[in-house]
Amino acid sequence: MRPRPRCLVMPAEADYSFPPLTRTDYARMRGWLAQPHVRAWWGDPDTEIALIDADIDGTTADLRLVAYQGRPFAYVQDYPAHHEPMPQYADFPTGTRAMDTFLGEPDMLGQGHAARYLNLRAADLRRRYPAVVIDPDPSNERAVRAYRRAGFRALHEATGETGKPVLVMEFDPTSLSL
Repeated sequence: MRPRPRCLVMPAEADYSFPPLTRTDYARMRGWLAQPHVRAWWGDPDTEIALIDADIDGTTADLRLVAYQGRPFAYVQDYPAHHEPMPQYADFPTGTRAMDTFLGEPDMLGQGHAARYLNLRAADLRRRYPAVVIDPDPSNERAVRAYRRAGFRALHEATGETGKPVLVMEFDPTSLSL
């Protein structure tokens, strides 16, 4: 008799929440940004906090923590893809939202949380906007896998606004592989 395949139980949608980021969260964010798995892909923590602080009171970017069962463990932001010159998004319709994210708590890695919360957030955005996109570094295999599982499909590689290569991915719920 063959052993039964192990079944992963997907966390329920209600287990996740997306509270708005506040300045009181900066110490937590700085700690997350200093984690090696985040620092490898994001900039200097103080520089990143300064960029976030420049956007926190505005209406352009939506900056959020991600909490699982009330415990914050990740960060996600979305903003208009055409707000600043972002050549990788030039072919997308006006109103497209771009996302950035990282999972900050090391003990939450490798459990499927990133794919789940990204799917929930992207699906919510897609109900309100014509497209939702993300642009990881093509060599960030962990992120690319999570984005694919969340329902993003890779379209092409491009040069991002910083001059570095990016993999342009668009949310497509029909490609979901959670």
